[in-house]
Amino acid sequence: MITRRTALAALPLLFTASHLRAQDVPQAPPRGASLDAVLDGVRDLDALKVVLVSREGEMLAERAFNGRGIGDSTNIKSASKSIISGMVGIAIDKGLLQGVDQKIAPLLESELPRNPDPRMSEITIGNLLSMQAGLARMAGPNYGRWVSSGNWVRFALSEPFDGEPGGQMLYSTASTHLLSAILTRVGEKSTLALSRDWFEPVEGFRIGSWERDPQGIYLGGNQMAMTASSLLAFGQLYQNGGRTADGVQVIPQQWIEQSWTPRTNSRFSGDGYGYGWFLRRIGGEDVRFGWGYGGQMLYVVPSLGLTVVMTSDATSPSARTGYRDELHGLLAEIIGAVRSA
Repeated sequence: MITRRTALAALPLLFTASHLRAQDVPQAPPRGASLDAVLDGVRDLDALKVVLVSREGEMLAERAFNGRGIGDSTNIKSASKSIISGMVGIAIDKGLLQGVDQKIAPLLESELPRNPDPRMSEITIGNLLSMQAGLARMAGPNYGRWVSSGNWVRFALSEPFDGEPGGQMLYSTASTHLLSAILTRVGEKSTLALSRDWFEPVEGFRIGSWERDPQGIYLGGNQMAMTASSLLAFGQLYQNGGRTADGVQVIPQQWIEQSWTPRTNSRFSGDGYGYGWFLRRIGGEDVRFGWGYGGQMLYVVPSLGLTVVMTSDATSPSARTGYRDELHGLLAEIIGAVRSA
C-alpha cells in the first residue's frame, strides 16, 4: 500500500481549452490489493470520517473511521458548489435562465452599486460557474468580512474587481452565492425549496441544514449539511448521465458534459475547472471532483463507472496541509483495487 504521507506527488495539472494533459498524479498502486485491504490499511488519516465506494450503482464499500458513523451528517463545505452548478443546469433546461451566456446584471439589478464598474455588464452565468467573473474574491481573508456584512449579494457586487470577466480563475464562494440569489429570483422559491422539488426523484438525496444570508438566501457553495450517502446519490446522478436508477432525467446530460469541460485552471493546485467541478487525472483515470474545506470529496470516474465519497472533519484545512492530496492518493488506491477486482 502506498504510504500517503511520504509518496504522494502533487505536480500541477496543465490545462488547455480542449483537454487536460499532465503527469498522472498520484499513481495507482500495483494491481492485486483488494478494496477491503485498501480500506483496512487507512490508519494515518485522523480527520477521515466516511468513505463510500459505488460502481454502476452497486455499493462496493461503506466504511466509517475514527469513531464516526456511516449515517452522520457533515458540512460538505465547497463540495456544495457542484450541487449549485447542477441546479443552474436544471434552471436553464426549464427555461428559467437563458443559458450560460446570459448576463447577470439585469438579474441582480436591485443589488448593483449606484455607479457599477463597466465590467459588471459583461459578467455571465457561465463566468460565475467557472470562477471567472473577475469580481473580488470572497475567500480566505475576505470571507469573514463578506459574511459579516448586512447584504452578501450587494457586498460582493460592490467591491473593486480583482480581474476581468472571462479571465483567470478567481475562486470565490461569492460567485456561487450570486448564483443562489439568481436561482431564488427566477425560480420564485428559495434555493432549498427548489432543490427539494428538482431532486425529488433522486432516491437518497437530501440537504439538511443550510446557512442563509441576512436576506434569507441560502448560501450558494458553503455551509450545507448532508450525509455521505446523500452526496453519493448526487454523484451517481452525474455518473449516470443525469438520470436516476429509474430512468428519470433530472439533470440534462448535455449540462453534465458542459460542466466537465475544462474552462480554466486553479492557480493553487493546477487542476482544471469546469462549471463547479475540478478536473484532474488520478490513478490513471480522468476524474471529476467536488472538493470542500477539510476534505469533503465527491469523486466521479466515468471510465470505471465509479463514484466515491470521502467526508472529513470540516474544521481544519486540507490543501496546505497535504491532506487533500492524501485523499487523492487513497482514491488512486481504490481505483487500482476496482481495476483488479
